[in-house]
Amino acid sequence: MKNHATDIIIIGGGLAGLVSAIHLSKAGLAVRLIEKNDYPKHKVCGEYVSNEVLPYLQQLGADPMTTGAKKINRFLLSTTRGKTIETNLPLGGFGVSRYTLDHFLLQKALQNNCTLIQNTVSDVQFENEMFRVLTKDGNELTARIVIGAFGKRSNIDVKLERDFIKNRSPFVAVKTHLKGDFPEDLVALHNFKGGYCGVSKVENGNLNVCYLANYKSFQQYRNIETFGQEVLCKNPHLKLIFENSVPAFEHPLTISQVSFSNKSTIENHMLMCGDAAGMIHPMCGNGMAMAIHSAKIASELIIDHFNKKISSRQELEATYSRMWNTTFKARITTGRILQPFFGKDGLTRAIMYGVKHIPAVLPAIIRHTHGKPLKLTTV
Repeated sequence: MKNHATDIIIIGGGLAGLVSAIHLSKAGLAVRLIEKNDYPKHKVCGEYVSNEVLPYLQQLGADPMTTGAKKINRFLLSTTRGKTIETNLPLGGFGVSRYTLDHFLLQKALQNNCTLIQNTVSDVQFENEMFRVLTKDGNELTARIVIGAFGKRSNIDVKLERDFIKNRSPFVAVKTHLKGDFPEDLVALHNFKGGYCGVSKVENGNLNVCYLANYKSFQQYRNIETFGQEVLCKNPHLKLIFENSVPAFEHPLTISQVSFSNKSTIENHMLMCGDAAGMIHPMCGNGMAMAIHSAKIASELIIDHFNKKISSRQELEATYSRMWNTTFKARITTGRILQPFFGKDGLTRAIMYGVKHIPAVLPAIIRHTHGKPLKLTTV
């Protein structure tokens, strides 16, 4: 067993992990990023990012607009029967595939001397103010700080016996790319019975289609294609998209057990980031920005800790938990309140009726699930 010592280990190379790696390595800290999957890789994701994180990424030298990401400034909502309402997005956003964005961010991290380790973490132990991270191939790594950025569900969640992992979730998510016509500046949220589907363009001109459905209703159908025909296409807007597009993927991607339960921001002294710390419902369209924002919070506090502005681990953990909750708790709560109204035609039509009579309501809801533009304060 080989032992490798470093300042910081980041477990998980998604958005939160990669952005943390860029930020911390840019500050001169020795960072090892452990990711089990190869790059580049498609992921089940809405692939719309709020512009709130754009100034921050640009200051890190990782401007996603250089990847060809599509500028998005309009939002359209439809009921299961196809009635629509549209508004301008208060901040706007951009569309980019995870295939492209994750690989782009990885290159930036490597340019800043971050080390990538392609492996699976089997255990994380904490003793005498140091972490021991064990990998599947038998290697051992040690670090002063570990960031848990391993996504929605992981074998580490099971190992840590986190509360949310013990409960079954009623949701399944499906994502595919299509080739077809769709406005580049628009993100749409189309309801269908038992769920909702986000649609927007990404950097290569493909149309990202990603939906969340109730698993019980989903499993009544033979396959994804049948579910699409019998359920999604009851919404005339989704029917039009599917009938006038061709698949860009050989097969759609799926994930089950998508949990929106409360999660702890600190586990075994690890700072949890991104989906590992908590998820907002996809219909709020802000999960990717939240992951990036959480990486910023963690990175700036860790830098302060190494610079002795935060004197103890206890203070670091308490400050991170407080800042995470202050920043995201209201957004997540709003998402949970809104969730039951979607995928149910009567309730969605009631919302539509109210929004049409008070147009300011929809932008207000969007603002309540999004943040303000982020700027770098510590590097």
